[in-house]
Amino acid sequence: MMGLGWFELVVIFLIVLIVFGAGRLPEIGSGMGKGIMNFKKAVTDSEKALKEGAAQAKTGDEEKEKPE
Repeated sequence: MMGLGWFELVVIFLIVLIVFGAGRLPEIGSGMGKGIMNFKKAVTDSEKALKEGAAQAKTGDEEKEKPE
């Protein structure tokens, strides 16, 4: 997999600066930050739901195995 070094990051930053201009950089950065935050929250929520579902399935399996 490709890694990004300092030189590549500087080149990307300069291209973004040229394309969007300095005035819109804070707006773009804020939008990207919010997007990353929402993505992390969604991943955390999904992991939590999967763990809860697995725990419920395990509990349900154990209850079925118990003799009455």
